[in-house]
Amino acid sequence: MFTGIVEEIGIVSRTRPGTLVVGAALVMSDLKLGDSVAVDGVCLTVVERTDRTFTCNVQPETLRRSTLGGLRAGARLNLERAMPLNGRFGGHIVQGHVDATGRIAELRPDGEGLIARFEAPRSLMRYIVNKGFIAVNGTSLTVVDAEDACFTVALVTYTRDHVAFLDGGVGSAVNLEVDVLAKYVEKLLGARDDTDGLTLEMLQRSGFA
Repeated sequence: MFTGIVEEIGIVSRTRPGTLVVGAALVMSDLKLGDSVAVDGVCLTVVERTDRTFTCNVQPETLRRSTLGGLRAGARLNLERAMPLNGRFGGHIVQGHVDATGRIAELRPDGEGLIARFEAPRSLMRYIVNKGFIAVNGTSLTVVDAEDACFTVALVTYTRDHVAFLDGGVGSAVNLEVDVLAKYVEKLLGARDDTDGLTLEMLQRSGFA
């Protein structure tokens, strides 16, 4: 599990079909084979490492769901190691399971900050609410406003300087992961409705309703 607090910006060292090699410094300090790393918001497993790089396998489903398939050598990436049990929970629950890709639709100054508007699939927008959480390329952000097919966030200067998802500018694709708690609530409420309907039907057949 991750928190959406980016630890470091890594650099794509090279790509091969199904393989991604990333150059890093901070996250290499205690990285072991088999560890999980959020790479632009995608949970990947370390299969090889050197002093300055780590290698992950990337499955076809991951390539279909995320922006990783379009990466080229030299691209910058948000990196976060899995949260230790005794770590600080600075962001929100981020699984590294990308739901879909979105697109940067607008970037506009707001005082010393920046307002970023993202287009997102309508199927995800029901999980995105004002003042709720969203992970953009693995970065935990608070939603300022949510509409039918887009949402906005406000980025302070520190965040802008420590994330890589703004590199491509307006029109570039980003990885989106909605708050998993919202999906669980939806599932549980749906199951309750189904159960209530079944119970009512049984009572009606028994003559008690």
